[in-house]
Amino acid sequence: MTFLRRLGVALAALFVVLGIGWVLIGPEWRALLAHQPYGRDVLFWNQAQRDAGFRMLDRIPFVIESRPIAAGGTVRELPDGEPLVLDIDLDAYLAANRTAGLVILQDGKVRLERYEMGFRPDGRWTSFSVAKSLTSTLVGAALKDGAIRSLDDPVSDYIEELKGSAYDGVTVQQVLTMTSGIDWNEDYDDPESDVAQFDLQAPVPGKSSLATYMATLGRAHPAGEVWNYSTGETNLIGVLVSRATGRDVASYLSDKIWKPYGMQQEATWLLGKDGHEISGCCIQAAVRDYARFGLFMLEGGKAGGEDVLPEGWIAAATVKQADYDSPGEGYGYQWWTWDDGSFQADGIFGQGIFIDPNRNLVIASNASWTSALGDKDHEWDARKEFYKTVQRALDAEAASGG
Repeated sequence: MTFLRRLGVALAALFVVLGIGWVLIGPEWRALLAHQPYGRDVLFWNQAQRDAGFRMLDRIPFVIESRPIAAGGTVRELPDGEPLVLDIDLDAYLAANRTAGLVILQDGKVRLERYEMGFRPDGRWTSFSVAKSLTSTLVGAALKDGAIRSLDDPVSDYIEELKGSAYDGVTVQQVLTMTSGIDWNEDYDDPESDVAQFDLQAPVPGKSSLATYMATLGRAHPAGEVWNYSTGETNLIGVLVSRATGRDVASYLSDKIWKPYGMQQEATWLLGKDGHEISGCCIQAAVRDYARFGLFMLEGGKAGGEDVLPEGWIAAATVKQADYDSPGEGYGYQWWTWDDGSFQADGIFGQGIFIDPNRNLVIASNASWTSALGDKDHEWDARKEFYKTVQRALDAEAASGG
């Protein structure tokens, strides 16, 4: 066989292998690989990359590492309840809101569950800032464990890198409520903003690169006076929990809540370049497990029959601690609060856990909005109205004796 013939046969075999491989890697990988380039800067991915990537952020090789949040052997069952009837075109809402997964629980029972965009019940979707509410809850767990002495402690008592910075004198509670007064830019459309830049910093040996970045920031307001949304502050909270407990936050979350409460499957937490969880973001979990976390909060913070949180923690965490000039709303310990007693964990591009204690209601949903804040195509407003639609439906049921 001549060299050219052997080369032709080899190339033909390679194309066959590549073709088979293209089929075997599955539609998720094909969708992501078809929309290169991609990298860690997910804020600036295009829509096709987001649709493909949000369901597999922890599986993109050489881009973002993750740490497992192990589940236990016993699963907290979510029995079926009566199907919830809503006075809207649900299919149209899910399509317009670009919803991938939706689970609605009332009294611990599934009243409505839907999956769209090729997503599956056993899939994991990224949380973005929904993780903030889980991270803040670990502060409560560490406080109950005695690892954190008091919310009035200076945060620099736990994070050495902050000593001598504008964080001197800022308390743990002020970081929890995002009232530290530190100058931070959370503009998702600006590649030079702090929220776009912090994860690009080179690791500093023996230190938290996130904490060293935060230590470079200046002061915009006196501590405790002005609310300013800051993913960097939640990242600091994760470092604080790790330093106080001597644990990585993924395994601490696993041991305190994920295993004993009975989450259905392992979750993951994305890591920064310094190997620490990006605590203000990026837990990957099943929609039902996000809903179970809502139940954990609704049921008073118990897991495996034990109190995970100090007495009064949930009441303080989910009530307005800071005002951001939106009537009827506020900010607690990394929870968005409503004056009617409802509260929610909220993440960019349409992730959320909405909890309404008055109706014993949890709504967990994942999406891939057309913009980070859902303002481009009004997805945020539509989802907020959807929550109210569910509340009205439950009120109508109660009024009719249903």
